[in-house]
Amino acid sequence: MEYAAAKSTLCRQCGRSFTPNAPKPGLKIIPKEEAPAAAPTGLRKFEGLWKSNRSRLVACFECKRRHEVSEAATSTNCPGCSAHIDLRDYKVITSFSRSIRTRGDVHLAAKGDLSSTSVVCTSALIEGRLRGNLQCEESATLDFVGKVPGRLSATHICIERKADVQFFRIVRAGTIEIKGRMTGEIVATGAVNIQKTGVLDGNVTAKSIVIDKGGLFSGQLVIGQGNLTQGELLPEQAPKGAPVPEKDLPAAGAEPVPAT
Repeated sequence: MEYAAAKSTLCRQCGRSFTPNAPKPGLKIIPKEEAPAAAPTGLRKFEGLWKSNRSRLVACFECKRRHEVSEAATSTNCPGCSAHIDLRDYKVITSFSRSIRTRGDVHLAAKGDLSSTSVVCTSALIEGRLRGNLQCEESATLDFVGKVPGRLSATHICIERKADVQFFRIVRAGTIEIKGRMTGEIVATGAVNIQKTGVLDGNVTAKSIVIDKGGLFSGQLVIGQGNLTQGELLPEQAPKGAPVPEKDLPAAGAEPVPAT
């Protein structure tokens, strides 16, 4: 919120100066509640009052402290460390390269190009080109054809039926549901589910895996633990120069040696 007659202001997140009446290109902020065109009726007034009284729990990015805020709020400050917390939803419809860190949702449209170095949000719907790192607190849904050079991590990841995604870095998640085609390495703390229309080409380290009839999987599979290190995947070998057990040595002095 800013004074209506203000000519310029400072961003609470990055500290840069900008004109309030000139939004940045490529970014569309979805308001929490659209203003009704007609005069509000009694039912709409009641719904608005009910929504304004609803609250949700948000966590600070810095100190991880949780506190309640109104569901209609677009930003807040942490009561513990006073850090600014963005609560807005973002929709990217063109090229956009600025970092996003919000407790709201992010929607990358089909014609959008998100090249941000870091994107942190609650949930994300990716339908366009993603070239940066994406970290979701809850879910990430991918519905596009292309390559993802950055990192992806979320509690739940869904690869839609028409998607064909190739990952160059390890995909980390709690659970993964594959309905389309995915190429890349997965490290999951929960289950990996490949449905009948799903195709997975890559190594998987997860707690469990479910492949429906018709689903395809190609790669190495490690089941039981989701946090194995590379050293734990290698077979145990005796170190070089280790002493050989006595039972493996030939018996000494078993037969007398003839004198010469």
